[in-house]
Amino acid sequence: MGDSVIPEFLTLAKNQHASDIFIVAGRPLSYKVDGKIIPYGDRLMPEQTLQFVKEIYHMAGDRDFDPFYRSGDDDFSFSIPGLSRFRVNAYRQRGSVASVIRVIAFELPDPSHLNIPQSIMDLASFSKGLVLITGPAGSGKSTTMACLIDQINHTRQGHIITLEDPLEYLHRHDQCIISQREICTDTDSYLTSLRAALRQNPDVILLGELRDLETIQTAMTAAETGHLILSSLHTIGAANTISRIVDVFPPNQQHQIAVQLSMVLQAVVSQQLVPDVEGHNIPVFEIMRLTTAIRNMIRDDKIHQIEGVIYSSSQQQMCSMDQSLLMLYKQGKITKETALLHATNEEMLRRKL
Repeated sequence: MGDSVIPEFLTLAKNQHASDIFIVAGRPLSYKVDGKIIPYGDRLMPEQTLQFVKEIYHMAGDRDFDPFYRSGDDDFSFSIPGLSRFRVNAYRQRGSVASVIRVIAFELPDPSHLNIPQSIMDLASFSKGLVLITGPAGSGKSTTMACLIDQINHTRQGHIITLEDPLEYLHRHDQCIISQREICTDTDSYLTSLRAALRQNPDVILLGELRDLETIQTAMTAAETGHLILSSLHTIGAANTISRIVDVFPPNQQHQIAVQLSMVLQAVVSQQLVPDVEGHNIPVFEIMRLTTAIRNMIRDDKIHQIEGVIYSSSQQQMCSMDQSLLMLYKQGKITKETALLHATNEEMLRRKL
């Protein structure tokens, strides 16, 4: 394989609508389309993966390779004009250099093409508080958050600050001024940049991920003081998300945090990707808006009752994962087997189907 195989391979992967690209020794270059991994060319040797990853560092504005070579992990993103943006995670495995690259379109996604319901887009109308987008890795959380930021950008005036690791979607200033900061490139850490953001007169802060106790605490304080905070967590389900946040804190602080969370939280969206009838992945959502009853449950440590409230809710803005699966099944978008496989309560959904 010659020197120029990487640009050619990135172009191919983008044109095949790949979500991810893999450069790992012992396997051919590969890309993933709708959950299937497709090999390209011959098996790679460690010296080839090293050469390919170095080439990507070169494409990313001659990024310094040495810090990664020492630490064994690196995250960054880069663009190829006219093709796409790429989010790179470089890592060492079994003594060789490897990389997984996420393909990100230049144009911001259209929520209606992505099956993102209007009830989620309506969350962009909150002026303060905490909105969480949750789900497993690769379930499209960043895309949902980008759609919400885009909606805010086009519908009201203000200053939006995004703190991401690394930057994915690039937003253009429209009604809003948008400052996008990449962790490690533009600023030291989520916590440092979030504290600084509060002095930059923001109306909306997108925080890539709630990673640790201090970041969660600062985000909740920011949400209390009149900012809208959008962030993500790797949890499934609203009740699990709330428990996860509270459990990060020492036992003697948990009640106080639950009380604070019950006041600042506005909504939790959980999402996962499931295959539709044509084999393409589509997102399914659980949406929880904070009602007075739910706020009381969080405050009184009755988080386990929340699932029941979402399940039995007749409100438009509330929808359980299983109701969403049932709806997709009724619309003929997914099979019965897919619905049951991804259900929260399989027995109950089986009866409804």
